[in-house]
Amino acid sequence: MNDFHEVLRSLRVWDVELPVFEPADAPAEPLPLFREWLVAAAGAGQPEPHTMSLATAGPDGRPDVRTVMLHDADERGWHFASHSGSRKGRQLAARPYAALGFYWPVHGRQVRVRGTVVAAGPEESAADLHARSTGALAAALVGHQSEVLGSYGELAAASAAAWERAGREPRAPVPTWTLYVLRPEEVEFFQGDARRRHVRLRYRQHAPDAGPGSENGNGNGNGSRTGGGWTQELLWP
Repeated sequence: MNDFHEVLRSLRVWDVELPVFEPADAPAEPLPLFREWLVAAAGAGQPEPHTMSLATAGPDGRPDVRTVMLHDADERGWHFASHSGSRKGRQLAARPYAALGFYWPVHGRQVRVRGTVVAAGPEESAADLHARSTGALAAALVGHQSEVLGSYGELAAASAAAWERAGREPRAPVPTWTLYVLRPEEVEFFQGDARRRHVRLRYRQHAPDAGPGSENGNGNGNGSRTGGGWTQELLWP
């Protein structure tokens, strides 16, 4: 146990030069900034910058979290996919709300997204699956996600059969495969600072008639500004 604590205390973060983030230069909407940060992380060598934490809650309200892959981010929202019968799929059916978390240590950056989740239709979900790799299709064909597994041998046999079918039938249907779109209501950008003066910029959606300045980008005198359907606020770190 002492060795574990010593390892923890020895770990350091952001032993690299971090970029400067100026919130005043941020766009009126969060999507362009998110895309810019993800592309920058990929260009800087961040492994798997498109992976994200997905938090959901079941009917009892208890939280759950796992790491999944971002499939797209566009004007509709942040896209990810899973089987409708998986734990996350059942939780989203019961409570269609979720939160996403991205962390790119190469730049000391985080992005948090919260909002409602909608399921795409069968055609769009199938197109999402068949645009991916043979391995992704094989994994989807195995199915039974989140169910109890009797033995690893059972999985190996099912996987072998799925890989064979995926290679033979690249457009094999997987009816449970579902593309989900998180429609953002709040997006927060975090830029780390070596002196712990972290910059946190939160975007919150506001109603079209949110009041004076809601469409012209003017500040409102309380550290926030509005424009493009979003309110921007700085947060204490």
